[in-house]
Amino acid sequence: MGYKHISIKMPTGYDDDHLRKKIEGYIKTKDFSYSIENKSLDARNKSNIYWEMRLLVSSDAISESLPDSKPELSIPNKKRDSNVVVVGSGPAGFFAAFVLQNAGFDTTIIERGTDVNKRTEGIAKFESTGIFNSISNYAFGEGGAGTFSDGKLTSRSKRISAEKKFILSSYIKAGAPPEIEYLAHPHLGSDNLKTIVQNLRKQFINIGGTFLFETTMTDILVKSNRALKIQTNKGDIDADYFLIAPGHSAYDSYRILMNRGVGFHTKNFAIGSRMEHLQEVINMAQWGKKSLPGVKAAEYRLTSKGEGRPQVYSFCMCPGGVIVPATAVADANIVNGMSKYLRSNKFANAACVATLNIGNMLKRDVSALEALDWMEGIENSFFEFSKGYKAPTCSITDFINKKITNNDTNTSYPLGVIEAPLWELLPSEVETAMREGLKDFIKKMKGFETGNIMGLESKTSSPIQVDRYKNGLCSGFANLYVIGEGSGFAGGIISSAADGIKSALDLISQL
Repeated sequence: MGYKHISIKMPTGYDDDHLRKKIEGYIKTKDFSYSIENKSLDARNKSNIYWEMRLLVSSDAISESLPDSKPELSIPNKKRDSNVVVVGSGPAGFFAAFVLQNAGFDTTIIERGTDVNKRTEGIAKFESTGIFNSISNYAFGEGGAGTFSDGKLTSRSKRISAEKKFILSSYIKAGAPPEIEYLAHPHLGSDNLKTIVQNLRKQFINIGGTFLFETTMTDILVKSNRALKIQTNKGDIDADYFLIAPGHSAYDSYRILMNRGVGFHTKNFAIGSRMEHLQEVINMAQWGKKSLPGVKAAEYRLTSKGEGRPQVYSFCMCPGGVIVPATAVADANIVNGMSKYLRSNKFANAACVATLNIGNMLKRDVSALEALDWMEGIENSFFEFSKGYKAPTCSITDFINKKITNNDTNTSYPLGVIEAPLWELLPSEVETAMREGLKDFIKKMKGFETGNIMGLESKTSSPIQVDRYKNGLCSGFANLYVIGEGSGFAGGIISSAADGIKSALDLISQL
């Protein structure tokens, strides 16, 4: 048996018979098997859009040997006497706990929110009644904020190949489509994620892990350079090691950590609003046609750089998706985006955000706690403006012109919208940069000016970052880690999960 890599181009609506005939033309035999290693859409020429694919073909007619495989994640397993508590069940928290349990630790995950089924019910009630549930919402609950997202699995880092392979393999074993291993822009969809996080939890419990829902960290008992126990609403939990994976919506967790001597500093971050268009507009702009066989919905990624102003860029684009009320607390109003696997909704949305340095903006040194207070104040101000959870909204052209023209807003947002001068609600540095960025976006994509812009997008990245050693430990501590998006060292499902895995492996390497 021999192996050969081949690169081919296929029309978007191809089927397996068509693909096999194409491969046959390359290797001159019908007796073969193949696997897809990479698949990306090339839409640069709208009159000739195709899939670009890299395949590994095996056949007795091929004489070449099997190429070297990608590195595997090595988890040393042995019976250990140490126990670990992980706070938070998002990608960082779960995968840290999963690795540690597989390595022989006695590992407990505590999650302030509910399991994914109760969480889904709580969100549905919130969207139908406007009554916020502090433990069943888009920010908190099983799987973290990523459970109700587009489920993107992209990462620009080339230093986490083994971790990424382990993460994708784990998702596939839990029910994810196998295509996530080879698509250039893989995604899971919120509907798949609900099943996946449940199956991952069952796997964790089956290997001896403990999972506690509706259990909120209220304090950490610290002595000298060691954390001794986590205090929760259901009692104290002792452990030898603690990994805190709060997500960057958990301001109360940040403050607990700061009060117990964990150091944080400010860093660059991004805030803005969320843009929404009809998906057909995006399809026409990207493909030159309203639909494309074999492709769900068109995506975009836009950036705008200008002299003397912050960079503006689109983020977390959700094709065929919806805008959701993503607040983590009752008196804040923020938005985010979500798509199901088929991306079949008639709308497309994406964040439009500007990069900020809070110290430069306020023209003084700013502590991490002040940065949290500042961010919280903006989130509260949007709630106060709308007197609830309606999304302050205007058209993109109104935002650019700083003038409301009483548009009839058609939107996917479930709790209603309220016409608003968004440029007055956002910090001046942000709205000024966004205005110029939106002008650039309109030049780059036909029909982009037809969209609306709404709400506050404040969860693109954390405004603060934990002080930690190279081995992952919090500075000044011998057994405490802060990981994932809440640490300020990760963003998105893959990088957060990889940060959790790396921290777990760092812990293992110390023993």
